[in-house]
Amino acid sequence: MTVRILLVEDQAIVRNGLKMIIEQDSEFQVVAEASNGIEALKMIEKVHIDLIIMDVRMPEMNGIEATKRIRTRFPNMRIIILTTFDDDEYAYQTLKDGAMGFILKSSPPEKLLTSIHSVLDGGMVIQEDVAAKLMPKLLQQQYTSFEKQPIPLSERELEIVKLVGEGKTNKEIANALFLSVGTVKNHITNILQELELRDRTQIAIYAIKNGLV
Repeated sequence: MTVRILLVEDQAIVRNGLKMIIEQDSEFQVVAEASNGIEALKMIEKVHIDLIIMDVRMPEMNGIEATKRIRTRFPNMRIIILTTFDDDEYAYQTLKDGAMGFILKSSPPEKLLTSIHSVLDGGMVIQEDVAAKLMPKLLQQQYTSFEKQPIPLSERELEIVKLVGEGKTNKEIANALFLSVGTVKNHITNILQELELRDRTQIAIYAIKNGLV
């Protein structure tokens, strides 16, 4: 089954290069392109998209605002942020808004391809040097609103939250806990309801804030 990808990047030459890299994998096809967030929103209305590769700094509407609007209208859309700027503030905001990955354009091509596969499998990808800057920002909130609140989850659910926080996919979680992938998905659905969270990215952030990882 072909994964249909929308590439959002304002520089045409960069888009062409990224398209060549992405389509090295026979499972991936770039079916649409956009040069800013406004065009991306219009494109999603016209074309079936499975995953978006999104630049941050673009004219008219940047990747941060576009991510927020897209996830509001299409809450299940998978988005990977791709940028030349290793700025932890960008990562923090886009992850809060529902992006499932944040990698740098300076990464080797295979990093982009493995990141796409990981996100499609339900994982979360954060560039190592960005993660190093991002973790303290998340951890410093651990002692604020979450400090005295009990965690309304079972032991099994806490194990799953921890593994989601470590960026594991559903399949990896299932293997680690000797469960079926379907059972893991059911647990994650229950966790989202119990914690009143929107998606697994928020579960991962919750895990970090609560010191579970």
